[in-house]
Amino acid sequence: MKKFFKEFKEFALKGNVLDLAVGVIIGAAFKDIVTSLTDNFINPILQLITAGDPIEKAEIGVYASNFITAVINFIIMAFILFCIVKFINKLMTMGKKEEAPAAPTTKKCPFCMSDIAIEATRCPHCTSVIEEEKEEAAV
Repeated sequence: MKKFFKEFKEFALKGNVLDLAVGVIIGAAFKDIVTSLTDNFINPILQLITAGDPIEKAEIGVYASNFITAVINFIIMAFILFCIVKFINKLMTMGKKEEAPAAPTTKKCPFCMSDIAIEATRCPHCTSVIEEEKEEAAV
């Protein structure tokens, strides 16, 4: 059972699954903005054009406040999701150890400043003889 929960945790906290969940939630919140835009602005304008029913000033205020509420809800939802994802990412990196940087595979030619293999004794670009640093330190 312990192994099952460990596997589930690894699955649920993978980047792709987390990204998908955030995308679905943001999509649903954005759907509310689009619905509010059509219900509170586009439909009344179409009603005015097609039916000729006048829109009162009080209705315009209600329509605008409904739309602004939907936008504010979206912003709050996006901020909360941002904080949650940031927290989860921080938790995921806490348990991991930093890997040591890999040993360099190239070095600079002191004459032409080209990148050359670390084992090279002669530069393939300018054909200068590259002396070993160990020999220079010993002299």
